[in-house]
Amino acid sequence: MNFFKNEPFTDFSLSHNRAALQQALDAFEEGTKTRPSVAKILISGVARDSKEQHPREDPSCPSRILGTVHYATLDHVNEALTLAVEAQPSWAATSWGERASILRRAATLMRTRRHQLNAIIISEVGKPWKEADGDVAEAIDFCDYYAEQAERLGKNQVTSNIPGEDNYFYYYPRGVAAVIAPWNFPLAIAVGMTVAALVCGNAVALKPAEQSSLIAAAFAQILLEAGVPPKVFSLLPGAGEVVGAALVADPRVALICFTGSRAVGLQILSSATKSIPDQRTIKKVIAELGGKNAIIVDEDADEDEAIRGILSSAFGFAGQKCSACSRLIVVGSHYDRFITRLSEAADDLILGLASDSSSVVGPVVDIEAFERIKALLKSPPGTVTTKSQRTIPDGYFIPPTIIKDPPLDSSHWREEIFGPVLSTRNVRTFEEALSLAMNSPYALTGGVYSRNPDHLHLAKRQFRVGNLYLNRGITGALVGRQPFGGGKMSGVGSKAGGPDYLLQFVEPHCITENTMRRGFVPET
Repeated sequence: MNFFKNEPFTDFSLSHNRAALQQALDAFEEGTKTRPSVAKILISGVARDSKEQHPREDPSCPSRILGTVHYATLDHVNEALTLAVEAQPSWAATSWGERASILRRAATLMRTRRHQLNAIIISEVGKPWKEADGDVAEAIDFCDYYAEQAERLGKNQVTSNIPGEDNYFYYYPRGVAAVIAPWNFPLAIAVGMTVAALVCGNAVALKPAEQSSLIAAAFAQILLEAGVPPKVFSLLPGAGEVVGAALVADPRVALICFTGSRAVGLQILSSATKSIPDQRTIKKVIAELGGKNAIIVDEDADEDEAIRGILSSAFGFAGQKCSACSRLIVVGSHYDRFITRLSEAADDLILGLASDSSSVVGPVVDIEAFERIKALLKSPPGTVTTKSQRTIPDGYFIPPTIIKDPPLDSSHWREEIFGPVLSTRNVRTFEEALSLAMNSPYALTGGVYSRNPDHLHLAKRQFRVGNLYLNRGITGALVGRQPFGGGKMSGVGSKAGGPDYLLQFVEPHCITENTMRRGFVPET
């Protein structure tokens, strides 16, 4: 039996590591000039062209075109699902051990190509160096962790020892899975959902986000090289309202894995409940739908530690994480002083090109996000405490912004913005802070900075979120160590990277056999 260990992050304080990633970035940039990347439809191991093609720009420098994405049609979706249904029985019959071995080979390939994958992520979605490297490390972790979990899950379990009767329990794949992935963890989340389905014996059709199809194409190639049978996996880039909707509605799809907005997730859940005449199974939906996460800073908190944790949680990857801190609740009379200190520290964060190793805050992902967040900040319902004057590169850059005292019924306080925007409020007591933190339809992550044991204990009992962090930042969950997922309107399903995640991808079966012999049938 293997024992899972998290993949170490790259130490970029070492010159040879910086040089290796810079070389990969230079090579990728040179390639965009001579031979731009192409994300094509992949069905049965064959790359397909499409008449509908879209350029993918660098959000740090929109005039730089990284490559072209071929959008799948409904005919492509139909063909991919037809082949997946055809391949499903043989893939389900493949041993758990062999499927786990394929995941481990995929992890090995990602390790050998780590900086090339980093370079694509940095360029395509604007993740700074450390954030991109963490994305790749998490993808590797998902492969190794789910491989280990699958080997345990694949063993038949004897349920009871009764004389004259055998009873055992085992798991069987659900069927064809549709994986609809987001752009903010463009490799890690796409990998996690896909390999979880595959290792449990389900064929997979992966629809990546439009903004992250280039890295998805690189992942698809790795899966084929690792040994996933071509008909078992397909890559279907395209518009969510076309390709995603077709996958969700198709009666041949037994399982849907989605990470994205609450609005789209609820549409998927609604659609999946509607059966049609050819449907043979009730669709299973696993959906992670975001958060509006709060950090509480108590009166006796270590302010230096709190500021460091809040900055990374609110402004890492420009706040484009479902786990990001977007609400800050400060207890007591030190509120004004604390917000001043926090604002000054936020203004010192380096805003710049994702490809620059010194950048801490990169761009938001595309023009749509840029314009939406800018419009929200034109008339903020509170006092903006960060400085407005700073040099911003020519890209989709939004400076870290702190809004002090927005009304509790404002969209800035209640709705997920998915950008580098933090709203703050002051309360008198810790109990008020907990009540305010929990007054949200979301329940994904949350945090508390306090030196009061009673308050920490109270938070453990009453701060009901999927992942609660005490005296540390609220982002950066590690596979196996901090299984990730929320409740309420933050999603449905078990925690990714946790010991029961794979149970969602299988159906349990129980066999009972009477072993009392009352004669026998001779061989014919």
